[in-house]
Amino acid sequence: MGFSMDYQDIEKEKDRWEQETLKDALDRQPERKASFANSSGDEVDRLYTPEPRAYLDELGLPGEYPYTRGIYPTMYRSRLWTMRQYAGYASAEETNRRFRYLLDQGQTGLSVAFDLPTQIGYDADDPIAVGEVGKVGVSISSLDDMAELFDHIPLDQVSTSMTINAPAAILLAMYIAVAKRQGAKIDGLRGTIQNDILKEYIARGTYIFPPGPAMRLITDVFHYCRTNVPRWNTISVSGYHIREAGSTAVQEVAFTLANAIAYLEAARAAGLDVDEVAPQIAFFFNAHNDFLEEIAKFRAARRLWARITRDRFAAKNPRSWLMRFHTQTAGSTLTAQQPANNVVRVALQALAAVLGGTQSLHTNSMDEALGLPTERAVRVALRSQQIIASESGVANTVDPVGGAFAIEALTDKIERQAQAYLERIAEIGGALPAIETGFVQREIHEAAYQTQKEIERGEQIVVGVNAYQSDTPAKLETLRVDPAIEDRQRARLRTLRQNRDGEQVENQLTEVERAAGSDSNLMPLFIDAVESGATLGEICGRLRKVWGEYRPPSTL
Repeated sequence: MGFSMDYQDIEKEKDRWEQETLKDALDRQPERKASFANSSGDEVDRLYTPEPRAYLDELGLPGEYPYTRGIYPTMYRSRLWTMRQYAGYASAEETNRRFRYLLDQGQTGLSVAFDLPTQIGYDADDPIAVGEVGKVGVSISSLDDMAELFDHIPLDQVSTSMTINAPAAILLAMYIAVAKRQGAKIDGLRGTIQNDILKEYIARGTYIFPPGPAMRLITDVFHYCRTNVPRWNTISVSGYHIREAGSTAVQEVAFTLANAIAYLEAARAAGLDVDEVAPQIAFFFNAHNDFLEEIAKFRAARRLWARITRDRFAAKNPRSWLMRFHTQTAGSTLTAQQPANNVVRVALQALAAVLGGTQSLHTNSMDEALGLPTERAVRVALRSQQIIASESGVANTVDPVGGAFAIEALTDKIERQAQAYLERIAEIGGALPAIETGFVQREIHEAAYQTQKEIERGEQIVVGVNAYQSDTPAKLETLRVDPAIEDRQRARLRTLRQNRDGEQVENQLTEVERAAGSDSNLMPLFIDAVESGATLGEICGRLRKVWGEYRPPSTL
């Protein structure tokens, strides 16, 4: 099956249009710029027309390979995307209040932000945590903290996403232990842990352990969840932070997929079949400013993943071919100047994610360039999703932009360019060698540098920053974390240590330390340890003792 068009006639007609119509128009009024480029540096054509293509091979139909048009046959006509608002600050008690507020406002899934000490495996009373407790996320040091975080929230009825990486297995163990306390069936839990350590080495920096042990923790989670928590997404391979670090759209796709390939290879080396692992892999992408490029990016990534899993890894289960992804609007595009403009940016980015076929979505709040989001700003951000879902009409048809000449041409181009990156990374030896030699980091740094130069030269307009400026200062309420939170968290830990069975805790920590030096699966031991009263910092301390800590190479 193909288009019943004569492409030669179309090209002739385009040439005629350029000579007879376009030339006169340009003589009367030249175009705004000499050239138009997207974030990947590619020239955007003035006009897109149909191109020869094997329609079914390249686009296919929704819910069928290669999933260019979406992974489900009916997409949002059957079920809207999950609406998540990333939330977490101060104590578990305060974040629990925010969670329950968001659920009352119509949010359909939870997304947890952890503070920096938690992200790098330290308790709130560790000297290294001073001044950081509860500042950029919620402070979680113990099972009691996790239980308070989800107080009166039945874990068998919500889907929870946790943005945690280096100690992800331990936080998942706490979540499972809380679910057990609630009487929930573990095999019915739904949610995601990010658990993507490679992008931490690339772009974010909240790593703890060297790559070998860090990858072992990930495959331990793969093994455990395959049997015990089959509905849980065991990893969310993240391009979001790669894009936030300054990458182009093409680099975001390529480096994310390179990392995903590395995880599948690690799983296979650990004795797992691709069809046991791939169905529980999710992805996490950024929704940036270039509307058409972003829609095409999601479609290209989905098609590439289907081909990688089916052709490279010989996956037989069609569920292994599906790229299920969460999207967050671009934090790096938010401006402190004229913060109300961020509402418009976020709405456009969210619409691009929906038109690109996302499975869940977080919309940033207008005030996040100034501080932690307030309830009012979070509500406006959530309402933008609800308006898109309920009022725009875009959820009423499957892949409404499919077949648009510009969209299809951009999808093809991003796929080709991302594939070229994947081939370069394969020549280096894979994602980990490409990271260890600094190749990936240098590519991102160069892209970020070029973008910054374009902004400074005024070639790329940022409304309110380098154009359309205002002398009126922004007046927004900002959220401030009470410094007393840190003292209260320290007091909670003192009480925990006084009341727990110290001998039992020591025995459990000794078991963790012993198993870290063997090939035993650590997940059951983590669950036993947190249930005994062991803290996050104590468990990570034993792992540091066996594995050491990662020290990044110089890449500049």
